[in-house]
Amino acid sequence: MAYRPLGRTGVEVSAVSLGTGSLGEMFGPLPEADALSLVDEALDAGINLVDTSPYYCSAEERLGKALTPAKRDGVVLATKAGRYGPTDFDFSPARIRRSLEESLRRLGTDHVDVLQLHDVEFVDLDPVLSDSVAELLRLREEGKCRFIGITGYPLGTFTRVLTEAPVDVVLTYAKGTLLDDSLTTDLLPLAEARGIGVMNAAAVALGLLSRRGTRFEQEHPAPEPVRRAAAAMVALAEEAGVDLAFLANQYAVQRSGAPTTVVGVGRREHLRSALDAVRTPIDQELLDRFLALRPPPDRRRWRVGLPQNA
Repeated sequence: MAYRPLGRTGVEVSAVSLGTGSLGEMFGPLPEADALSLVDEALDAGINLVDTSPYYCSAEERLGKALTPAKRDGVVLATKAGRYGPTDFDFSPARIRRSLEESLRRLGTDHVDVLQLHDVEFVDLDPVLSDSVAELLRLREEGKCRFIGITGYPLGTFTRVLTEAPVDVVLTYAKGTLLDDSLTTDLLPLAEARGIGVMNAAAVALGLLSRRGTRFEQEHPAPEPVRRAAAAMVALAEEAGVDLAFLANQYAVQRSGAPTTVVGVGRREHLRSALDAVRTPIDQELLDRFLALRPPPDRRRWRVGLPQNA
């Protein structure tokens, strides 16, 4: 496993982090014993950052069982607050505090390492960047979390977050992929100038870059040019005999520039594939064939959240 500094937090994180949506059965049934075994295998392989959320159904409860006191000390445990369902958002200070206390009980710990506001682009950003972030700072001062951050998608949202909010980390998804490199070109320079750690996620673009396709629970937010480009990549992968999801993970881990890429896994073979993506060199000639299929830069953005937050 490779380890990289997470901004100026002083923490080094594994190049691949464990995402827990699948562990919480967001995308289909997963016996608890299998979920706990996957956590053990991930930790044994050197993954040291685990990302979860109250939104991820039973994920926090299962992690509370998997992360025994002996294992907890070696884990950078990240959870979120503010999103509790597809359309259930509450970023009020009181709800953030109550949410963290509930998460701590489920996780069986007295603190988390990273506490982030979850998908803030769906609400007015002004109170989030003032009142909500102020509550995160209070919780950090109280020792309930070591670092604070914000998660979401739009570039406009993160431009404001990175320039206006005193956060330690951010998590953004589907922008360090075979389809879109705006994480590398737009967000990382801004984050690095401020010492803010960046967590990449959704290397397979919520399923678009996989043969099985998306299992996104709502209508996929990618615009038509992105979907066409993804379909062309799927066809090329079939023609070339390539595992597209594996190449997508290779690209995200090795070329996006992010310290870590969060990979959600619900099966042992998916975990092992993500781990192999760290250490298997990319075939540059093959990669270039896929990157040539990217949509134009002005056609890559998804429409997610309120229009003013884009």
